[in-house]
Amino acid sequence: MKHQTFQELNEVAEVEASFPAMTRTQRLEHWAMLLERNPERCLAAFPGTEYMTLDVRDKAQSLGSALSIAFADTILRAEGLKSDSYGEAKRFFELTDWQLHAIVCHCHVGGTMKAGWAAVQVRSAIDKEGNLFTRLREAISQWVLFRILTRARE
Repeated sequence: MKHQTFQELNEVAEVEASFPAMTRTQRLEHWAMLLERNPERCLAAFPGTEYMTLDVRDKAQSLGSALSIAFADTILRAEGLKSDSYGEAKRFFELTDWQLHAIVCHCHVGGTMKAGWAAVQVRSAIDKEGNLFTRLREAISQWVLFRILTRARE
């Protein structure tokens, strides 16, 4: 076997460095760190995520939001973040609707929020990962939302 440098290998093949995938906590920590780089930056909030139908909420985007900051990062995109939509962020960061709602919805802060405030909310989602109360609230809210949507269609 002949030893070759990366430069020599690049001449005959495309070489890509491979790293272990980030854990959920690492992805959230990285997102919080991105937001903390400029804590006074004003970010756009999402209007009324809890009132959107599931399909509309999953596709929702807000230019200049905390989700836009995450999607602009090459590391998170390399890890698999495909867009700055609400549904994609929920999937990629493994957040519940209530956790993501707390991070991006306008009902907590108005039309804009400071990036530092959003970072605190992201870090809060890390801490509540296995909290029984959080899981129970999410289960109840999904059931209540299902009942409301079912009644609205009748």
